[in-house]
Amino acid sequence: MEGGDACRPPLPPSPEIFRPPDGGDSQEDHVMSEVHLGYPPNFSGPYISHFTFFLPPDTDLMESEHGDKVSDDLNPMRQIVTLDDDGDLVLNRCRKQSKNNIVLSIQHNITSSIPSVGLQVWRAELVLADFVLHKMLTTSEFDKVVAIELGAGTGLVGMLLARVARSVFLTDHGDEVLENCAKNVHLNSGVLPDKASVYVRELDWKTPWPPQVVEKCSCEERFCWTSLEVLEVHRASLVVAADVIYSDDLTDALFSILESLMSQGQEKSGWKASHASMQSGWKVWNDSITDSSFSDEAGVDPVRVLYLALEKRYNFTLNDLSVVANGYPHFRSYLRDDGECDGLQSESFPCFTGIRVDLTQIPQYAREYDRGQDVEIWQIKYEKRKV
Repeated sequence: MEGGDACRPPLPPSPEIFRPPDGGDSQEDHVMSEVHLGYPPNFSGPYISHFTFFLPPDTDLMESEHGDKVSDDLNPMRQIVTLDDDGDLVLNRCRKQSKNNIVLSIQHNITSSIPSVGLQVWRAELVLADFVLHKMLTTSEFDKVVAIELGAGTGLVGMLLARVARSVFLTDHGDEVLENCAKNVHLNSGVLPDKASVYVRELDWKTPWPPQVVEKCSCEERFCWTSLEVLEVHRASLVVAADVIYSDDLTDALFSILESLMSQGQEKSGWKASHASMQSGWKVWNDSITDSSFSDEAGVDPVRVLYLALEKRYNFTLNDLSVVANGYPHFRSYLRDDGECDGLQSESFPCFTGIRVDLTQIPQYAREYDRGQDVEIWQIKYEKRKV
């Protein structure tokens, strides 16, 4: 299994911490993503950034079916604030939108409390977006898949997937993060295909899967699940997640929900019975959907894979009396090499195999961020033990 900290470059700065004036507890400390460095100081409230993905010549993958694009003329706030040597703002001239670019408008906060980090854009999210886009451009692996994003945050990665996927479920926890994610899907409806099926749903990793279902969601429950949607997720072959490794407790919860999601299948008979009887749901830019959004193809266990992006953040800890990457060793403890799962004695312990993706082979399509040296993407699969 690949990975390790040998030949590690100098330590990058951890996210900057902003403490409230009243000296509140650590849950209320605010952190800022490195992606947001250079934004207006002391800015509060939602901010809209425009992330440009530069595509190879003669690529029409990101063309919407109705030809809409987000024009630079409609983007008064650029992704990066640039200063000259005298400290004055360097203003970008409006330029014609290239056919080979796609621009995603993302509403986010510049700082947030640790429980609300999903309101920000993080470096690993952009690296995962580069990876997903590269797969879409060079393979058919993601074509017409059912995909679920865990800890979706702003929803950037899932919205890229919606260009080719059959349906995408953007999942996270907490009304504020979910409302912001839904807002971003609305903002980008012009660059998504007309028939794109994107759903924002609440998923608490610390509660068992499947979640409680509500067949007729009220406005107050619009991030709830219907039975039909739960069945569709059981058919998902692709799971993605970015910047969700920073707490050992959260990592335990993540792999618990992954075992539930990646070990389940759905038989054709049960699928078709539910398909015929349920027609409710909530689509983020429409008030209702029909069951035609979902497929009734033969129920076959899909081959499931997780692509997880993380950034190792190093801090000195008293427990280790050393500089360590918080959460990283615990994350790695869950992963095995191919074939290693068959030799484990405990059948109750979930077994996941992991291979680290070579990021030197992944172009940086979104050039408005520094990829750095401490971001990794892992391909992870759940292995069923042979009895």
